[in-house]
Amino acid sequence: MATILDSLTPPVQLAPPTRSAVLPSWLGCCSLPISTHSTRCPSMSCKNNSTKDFAVTRRDGMALILSSCVFSEMGFHDTALAQSSIGFREHIDTFDGYSFKYPQNWIQVRGSGADIFFRDPFVLDENLSVEMSSPSSSNYRSVEDLGPPKEAGKKVLKQYLTEFMSTRLGVRRESNLLSTSSRVADDGKLYYQVEVNIKSYANNNEMAVMPRDRVVRLEWNRRYLSVLGVENNRLYELRLQTPENVFVEEENDLRQVMDSFRVNKVDG
Repeated sequence: MATILDSLTPPVQLAPPTRSAVLPSWLGCCSLPISTHSTRCPSMSCKNNSTKDFAVTRRDGMALILSSCVFSEMGFHDTALAQSSIGFREHIDTFDGYSFKYPQNWIQVRGSGADIFFRDPFVLDENLSVEMSSPSSSNYRSVEDLGPPKEAGKKVLKQYLTEFMSTRLGVRRESNLLSTSSRVADDGKLYYQVEVNIKSYANNNEMAVMPRDRVVRLEWNRRYLSVLGVENNRLYELRLQTPENVFVEEENDLRQVMDSFRVNKVDG
């Protein structure tokens, strides 16, 4: 068994993450370092990724209203309705062995440090990424190697807080493990799901001498959703990050992304 939450992707900030490529070790019984990157060909063509359309209705009601008005004036009302179904695409990584669906209008960001990273082009704080443990230093048989879901959730939360440690004066983080669960997907494999909330507070004037001049403000309030699975003796994690106010509006879409995550056997 290998060290894991270092194998999990860090929660991503507004810009792509620039953390170290060493995965954290959060399993007490494991001590081997895990690289965030699997050994792969230098050419992107060596990795066989693909995306497929998956038609599912999605948000953007305002865009629909606006487009409906415009096209109705032009006599293209049916065309406007067709525009409203943004849907999902499917990302399939046959090289590393995983797949998931993501909102069709999200864009891929390269150089983030994760194996794959997609982001909402309008809500930059909303994104997803996938990481996995190193094939040379991990030997997972099942996601149950992490313990029961609640224990795995505590380790996931601890890792998030470690990644968010700040040297800034006056910064305080509040966290809450919202839920943990397990499910057997249609591929017959067991997956863990973990949801946490983290808030970041900071002083508006951390260098002020008088306490009354150091006003604490909320910097951000985010929901983090993780899906953990094991295949090819490796631990995989899909991470979703979204502001809490956005999560309320897009919960159904985000849960579809979570439920779509699969880990697949790699030949050879």
